[in-house]
Amino acid sequence: MRKIVVTKEILTPLPHYTVIALQMKVKVQDSSIIEHQIQKYEKEIQNRYTLEDVLMIPAIQEARNGYKKLGKDPSRYRLACESLLRRIVKGNGLYRINNVVDAGNILSIEISRSVAVLDSKQIEGDITFRLGKKDEEYYGIGRGKINIENIPVYEDDISAFGSTTSDTERTKVTQDTQEIILLINCFEHTFVDESRECAIEIFKKYAYAQDIIEIPVVYNE
Repeated sequence: MRKIVVTKEILTPLPHYTVIALQMKVKVQDSSIIEHQIQKYEKEIQNRYTLEDVLMIPAIQEARNGYKKLGKDPSRYRLACESLLRRIVKGNGLYRINNVVDAGNILSIEISRSVAVLDSKQIEGDITFRLGKKDEEYYGIGRGKINIENIPVYEDDISAFGSTTSDTERTKVTQDTQEIILLINCFEHTFVDESRECAIEIFKKYAYAQDIIEIPVVYNE
């Protein structure tokens, strides 16, 4: 089985950085199975939060403080989870992609943490969590080139394929995806077990997840 390595360059400024990594088989369908839940979350978020309130969510605060410790302005380089919540508060709603990707968005909203939903078949070898480098070529899904210097990125034997801000085209979930790797980024070691349990529940319900296993994570290697 592959493993995940979180490097010292992340753990030195962020000693409590924790990764939840799950591998599971899924069935990709259109968004109709999860549409009702998406609408429910959109309505709840719009009624509950203002843009200022979003910044006060504890897990969002943890992540924003983490970006500051890494030397990144969290208001300029927004975390994926914060971007989702802001989009809903503004009344724009979530994109509908497919039930698997949509489940990842629902999970991210539920736990207020950045979540990556990745096609396992497109990932080669072990996964390393490291900091992005200056002038590194990185293109986010639907976002073009992104400055990933000093933010956590995920890299396999081929190249960097994901980050806490945006993932790449190479590992995105498509209609042909049969197995995914789910990565949950915790900038502090808080509510880790609850986040894991929530992920399993959501993906069993909306992505028909089976054969769920936890990928070993090695810290400070």
